[in-house]
Parts: sequence; C-alpha cells; structure tokens
Amino acid sequence: MQNVAPAINLRRRDRTLQLAFVSAVVSLVAVFAAVGSTIPLFNIYRAEEGFTNADISLTVVAYSAATLSTLLVLGRLSNYVGRRPTAIASLGLLVLACLLLLNVHHIGILIAGRLLMGLGAGLASSTLTSYIVDSAPARPTWLASVASSQTVMLGLAVGAIASGALVQFGPWPRDLIYLVVISLLLLSAALVAISPETVTPTPGGWRSLRPSVRVPVRVRHLLPVAAAVFLATWATGAFYQAFVPALVADQLHTKNSLVLGLVFAAYMGSSALGAPVGGRFPPATAQRIGMIAFLAGWIGLITALTTGALPLFIAATVVAGAAQGIAISAAIRGLLYGNTLRDRAPTFAVVYLLSYSGATIPSLISAQLSSIFSVPQIARGYGGLALVATLFTVFGARNPHTRNDKEQPELLATSGTELRVLSGSKPLPSVRGPSAGSSRSSTSLVLDADGFQPRLRGDREPGLGSLEPQPAPVSP
Repeated sequence: MQNVAPAINLRRRDRTLQLAFVSAVVSLVAVFAAVGSTIPLFNIYRAEEGFTNADISLTVVAYSAATLSTLLVLGRLSNYVGRRPTAIASLGLLVLACLLLLNVHHIGILIAGRLLMGLGAGLASSTLTSYIVDSAPARPTWLASVASSQTVMLGLAVGAIASGALVQFGPWPRDLIYLVVISLLLLSAALVAISPETVTPTPGGWRSLRPSVRVPVRVRHLLPVAAAVFLATWATGAFYQAFVPALVADQLHTKNSLVLGLVFAAYMGSSALGAPVGGRFPPATAQRIGMIAFLAGWIGLITALTTGALPLFIAATVVAGAAQGIAISAAIRGLLYGNTLRDRAPTFAVVYLLSYSGATIPSLISAQLSSIFSVPQIARGYGGLALVATLFTVFGARNPHTRNDKEQPELLATSGTELRVLSGSKPLPSVRGPSAGSSRSSTSLVLDADGFQPRLRGDREPGLGSLEPQPAPVSP
C-alpha cells in the first residue's frame, strides 16, 4: 500500500513556504519603502536646511556606493548563514538608518543615514530576493522572477506615496514617516523570525566575504544585454531621486509633497504593473519591447520638461516605468534560468551590482555637472543613455540556451523517483529509477516544457531548500 505521509508533508511544506514567501515579499517592500520615504523630504531639506541639488545627488551616491560595497562583500553570505538571520540583520540596519534620519539638520547626517540605508538595502537585495525565489509557488510561472525583481519598485513607490501624504497632511512632517517605516521594518523582522529557513547553514561564511562576481556559465551570454537594461533603468531611477524634487518644484511649478511622491511612485509603481506583461514573451523579445517603450517614455519626459507640461510628464513617467518593469523582469528571468539554490544569491548580487552601478556612476557625473547645466539639460544626457541601451538591447538580446536540458532526465532517473517529462501538450513516457525499498518511492519530479525546471513533489531532502521553478527555455 502506498504511503500517504509524503502528501501530508507536502501540504505542510507548502503552507510553511507560503509564509516564507509572504514574509520575504513584505520585508523587501518594507526595506525599499524606507529607501523611498526620504524622496518627498528632499524639498523640505532643500528649503529649510539649504541643501543644494549637488548635495542631494551626493546622498544618492552615498546610498548607491554603500549598496555596491555590501553586495560585493556580503552578497553570498546568506548561502552560508541562512536567509533568515541575514534578512533580519538587513532590516536592523534600516531601522538604525531611520532613527538617524529623525534628526537631519546637516548634510552629513543625511548622507550618513542614506549610507546606512544602502548597507541594509544591499544586504536585503541579495538575501530577500533569493528567499522569495526559494519559496515562490510553482504557479503562475512568472511569479518568481516578477516578485523578486519588482517588489523593490513596489516598495519604493509605497514609501514615496506614504511619505508624500504624511509630509503634506500629517503631523511632524519630518519625522512621522520614519516612525511608520520603523514599525513596518520591525513587523517584517518578526515575520521572518517565524518563517522557515530555506538554506541549511554550512561552513564557509568567512570565505564568502571575499569579493566575488559570477553568474552561472549557462547564462553568461545574457549578461551584456542585461547589464545595459539594468544600467539605463536604474540610472533613471537615480535621476528621479536626485532631480525630480527640483523638477517638480522649479520646472513643473508645484511644491506639494504628495505630488512629488506620486510622480516618483508613478515611475516605480508602474514598473510592477508592467512586469507580468513581459512574462507573456520570451526573455529576449520582452527586453526589446520593454526598452523600446522605455525610450519612448524618455522622449515624452524630455518633451514635457521642454514645454513644462505636468500631465505629459506624469504620463511619460508611467510609460517609462511600466517599460522598465517589462525589461528588468525579462532580463532577470533569463539570468535565473536553471539556477540552483546556491546560484541564486550570487546571481542577484550581480544583478544589483549592475543596477546600483547604473544608479551611482551617472549620479556622480550629474552631481558635478549640476552647477554647470540645468536639470532639463542633464535629463537629455540620461535620455541619451536610454537610447544607447535600447539600441544595444534591440540588436543584442538573446534567450537562454537549452542544450543542457536533455541531460537532466538521465541524471534524475537514477534517484529512485519517477520523472514525468511534458513536451508541449503531449506527455512523454515516464522514466522510472530504481524505487524498490526507497523511502521516496511515492514522490515525483515534474519537468514542464512551459517554463520551469523540476520541482520536488514530495518530502524535501535536508538542505535542499525548495527546487523552485525557473524561467522558460526558449531557443535563441
């Protein structure tokens, strides 16, 4: 008689993984809500403390540089000490940053607070995104890549809107948003603490601190175009952080903090709306579509700045934001193809290294040029970067290779399990390994042709984590 225990354990495992998924998503939203919460306050700091556009740009550079450094050194740490303790440490750094920003009266304090935010965000970027992919449900097929790539944008949008509303209409305009964010971060830490771990701690944590940048060989051919996508889109996000407060106040003639938060959120929030659209296309096609639309958005932005039209500026912002969501999620979907549990943190570290490089380098240059050129002129430079990245993507985008996929059934068939391979709509014959006397004879591994690597359908082996679905293999 077939043992029914594995099915019971499967249901229990799915419930606990759902808790981990929700905790990771909520935590990543909280981290980047904290980062986005400072944006509507920049104009208050400019007006009340005399900070300049160059000063604000330096805070963006400090944040991005701290994030880059953290990703280089700590990007793989969660593979060794576990996702949960690393995630809780990142949330703690954000709490310290918010406490420091409760008393901003000098540019040095603002820079220090943003630097602490960068440390926390860098640690969270590789850890929580990996935790999301570890625990994401198998369906819908695009959920893992979209949730891991777009939760950041959603958090930034939530933080900016909440901050703008509280600054404009709430008491203690310089402090209340930070108190709210601290509460959200502490709640997130509690959720993570009661969630299951997906990585078995192993020795080697100290060795992992040596800077290392790598992605699996099978997807390295995708990296140049992915880099172009990340650099151009995140540079635009940094432009919105550093210069949109001044643009909204000086060029678009409004000092309303909620409007500022909504403008910033229109770019970041619409990114999360555009991302699922990209899941309908192969990664290369989605990147091309996304970057062409992204360039169209930039053309609209530059036109709006030239004419001073706020409605056109917001509409172009939404288009550019949705387009970056399509392009970014497609690029990450390609890079995640075939990833193992140990590949995820290093892969996301590379993703965010490239992303924050795109935020940091243009911000350094524009901070120096802000005393020479006007903000609309600087915007044209960012538009030129979008044009170059779009052309590179259109001509260079490729899909993941599938040449190694045929080897997988032979490997898995020896594990004492049943392997069902589905090719299109026609199931191929089952392949069975030796199951006599195996404690795992009632489990199966399913390889779907619609976009996922095998997902374990029975009890999980200790230390395996969740063998989560990865992006669809599509012939280049």
